[in-house]
Amino acid sequence: MTWAERVRLEIRNGRITHLEADCDPAPDDERHGLALPGLPNVHSHGFQRGMAGLTERHATEISGSKPDNFWSWRELMYRFVDRLGPDDLEALTAQAYVEMLESGTTRVGEFHYLHHGPDGRGYSNLAEMAERVVAAAATTGIGLTLLPVLYCHSGFGGTAATAGQRRFINELDSYAQLLDRSRAAVVELPDANVGVAPHSLRATTPAQLRAAVELAGEGPIHIHVAEQIGEVEACVAWSGQRPAAWLLDHEAVSAQWCLIHATHLDDAELQAFARTGAVAGLCPITEANLGDGIFRAHEFLAAGGRFGIGSDSNLLLDAAQELRALEYSQRLTTRARNVLASEMHSTGRRLFEGSWSGGVQALGLPGEVGLKQGAPADIVSLDRDHPTLVERQHDALLDSWIFAGGHNVVDCVWRYGRKVVSGGRHIAREAIAARYRQSLQKLLA
Repeated sequence: MTWAERVRLEIRNGRITHLEADCDPAPDDERHGLALPGLPNVHSHGFQRGMAGLTERHATEISGSKPDNFWSWRELMYRFVDRLGPDDLEALTAQAYVEMLESGTTRVGEFHYLHHGPDGRGYSNLAEMAERVVAAAATTGIGLTLLPVLYCHSGFGGTAATAGQRRFINELDSYAQLLDRSRAAVVELPDANVGVAPHSLRATTPAQLRAAVELAGEGPIHIHVAEQIGEVEACVAWSGQRPAAWLLDHEAVSAQWCLIHATHLDDAELQAFARTGAVAGLCPITEANLGDGIFRAHEFLAAGGRFGIGSDSNLLLDAAQELRALEYSQRLTTRARNVLASEMHSTGRRLFEGSWSGGVQALGLPGEVGLKQGAPADIVSLDRDHPTLVERQHDALLDSWIFAGGHNVVDCVWRYGRKVVSGGRHIAREAIAARYRQSLQKLLA
């Protein structure tokens, strides 16, 4: 990324057709103080936006479970899932996408695992719920990489699924059909694509994982890896290896892959992961909220690793705050400042550029991307008059947005040439929020 002044962009049919620096504006041009490429969000469960703030009580108060950790949180999530219908999924996901766009995110990887009805039976349309995700993307205008999840088991070695997981489960045949229908569903969305998402090593057998990878073709492959210590211990008990080590030994992990969380890696796993060219899909706010642990980002980047940022549970949708949380987690563990800065670039710039380039790779975006001729016009403008940005220039603009601002600094957002956020608010915010409110009134009654 390079900084340029007095830049004029022309957009036609959703793409940047002309880009020129050091030029005067035309009389009818729309003028803005600062333009950046929109950020990708590599990992989202859109419906979980409706749960935000509802699990912040000790598990013993709610279910008698202890200790309170990811696994107790998951049980609460299963209860919430039990009540969701297709209309609810679409409404909650659309609200999440509105807030993503308002914070400067222009594309999302939706790790979609809620496939079936409340009784675990498939809808008459196998892709009913996937199509509701597509509808939420169409309504809000966000770019979509749809990642249907293959979820078969509750634990390593093919353990039978639990009752709470009944809405997630597919066999390979039905999963292949779901992928085909998902690919058909996204055809009308501008530059949308579909990848595969074997949920995790604990939710798929080695043969099922291999089959899912083969179904990916050239599309992205996303998988949860080593999010929790309990997962690592269970994987060792099953296979004699830690999950990241097992995956790297048994699959040809490459730049096509995104390993979500990858929180608990030993030295050998971290180095081997970095060498693959795959992307680490980091979700710092959710990982902190769930008590997952801290990814060793400083060492991973030093080894040449690539990363993207996701919002996961959508507890708090703010792209700048996700990046801030990543850097601050490194500071807390190393007791140092500007841990992810480089000798050439500031911390904010390295966070922005790293998450943008890694996110583009992880979501499988073809062709030209970014602020360049021929690329989709996915553009975020920041308010140069906002107090956070006063008298800042170049990298200091990114540093100030990420460390001293947030979504409130975002002015406008264009997605595929369409302005979807103006004055910091999504153009359909009121209608989408009303539908979201109606769903929650029913779900939480």
